[in-house]
Amino acid sequence: MRESVQAEVMMSFLVSEELSFRIPVELRYETGDPYAVRLTFHLPGDAPVTWVFGRELLIDGVGRPCGEGDVRIAPVDTEVLGEVLIRLQVGSDYALFRSSTPPLVAFLDRTDKLVPLGQEGALADFDAHLEEALDRILAEEQSAG
Repeated sequence: MRESVQAEVMMSFLVSEELSFRIPVELRYETGDPYAVRLTFHLPGDAPVTWVFGRELLIDGVGRPCGEGDVRIAPVDTEVLGEVLIRLQVGSDYALFRSSTPPLVAFLDRTDKLVPLGQEGALADFDAHLEEALDRILAEEQSAG
């Protein structure tokens, strides 16, 4: 049986230095994909957008700048740990979000109670899901080539 942890967090979408607005962001963690967290952004006038990245990246990003490539997370002030910046990038375009740290920490604490950090690989469901996904990828490559 797959279990999950969900939370809704209000974040500021930083459009520019002068313009930002608050949006609801759904955080989701599922035992079926125990290494990942999902952030679904509900931007006004657009369909929801979901980003998936490593749970460990979010854990580390609360306390120190981390991430390479598409997702980068860093505390606004490493001394205070009151707010976190989340930068999501596609090509040369990026979106920057600011979140209060306590709701992120509370969400991560709940994920750790469901699947302790370092115990993700022990989930048999995940292994079956991974094997199924790899089989599907290999079949697609063989039919394409």
